[in-house]
Amino acid sequence: MDLNKVQLIGRNTKDIEMKVTSNGKNVASFSMATNKTYIDSEWNKQEHTEFHNIVLWWKLAEIANNYLEKWKKLYIEWRLQTRSWEGTDWVKRSKTEIVWDNIILLGSKE
Repeated sequence: MDLNKVQLIGRNTKDIEMKVTSNGKNVASFSMATNKTYIDSEWNKQEHTEFHNIVLWWKLAEIANNYLEKWKKLYIEWRLQTRSWEGTDWVKRSKTEIVWDNIILLGSKE
């Protein structure tokens, strides 16, 4: 049995970008930040932020576009997916994204 599951609690860092594909499917994307606070070897408090690319399809894209505000704290879960393409300069590129299935809005923007 295999498992590809991601769980994140963080904040939406930019407005959702909503598009419609050539075959009529809604797709939306945004960036989410998660923070980690820790004490380094010299007893100084440090903070590290990771940014995650989130992709939403079909009805979830519409819902997020209507209800998700910038800086809103949220919980998401789903799976990692890497896609590849060749740019107009013939260079092969790839991007790993979190393809979203579930969301819970957690708090206010403060």
